[in-house]
Amino acid sequence: MNKHFHDSRYYLTRAAEHARLGIAETLAPVTDRIRDRLGRSEPEPEPESELDRLETVREEVASQAREAIGTARERVTAYRGEASATDERKP
Repeated sequence: MNKHFHDSRYYLTRAAEHARLGIAETLAPVTDRIRDRLGRSEPEPEPESELDRLETVREEVASQAREAIGTARERVTAYRGEASATDERKP
């Protein structure tokens, strides 16, 4: 039963977020006109959404993974180079 409540809460949260985005998009022309009349040309920055934060974290992790893979490749190449140089010296 708890699983169903958890799922319901998840989908209600997503629905609320999509509804908020839809309302903001629909009212964007009105808010732009109000900002112009009040003398505020730029909209106030919106708080970073959870999806934006997740995307930022994903990019950071991907960058760190690429760096770690590059370092590992360099080490393996250096190790193989040392091993082949050692093998060539043995008569």
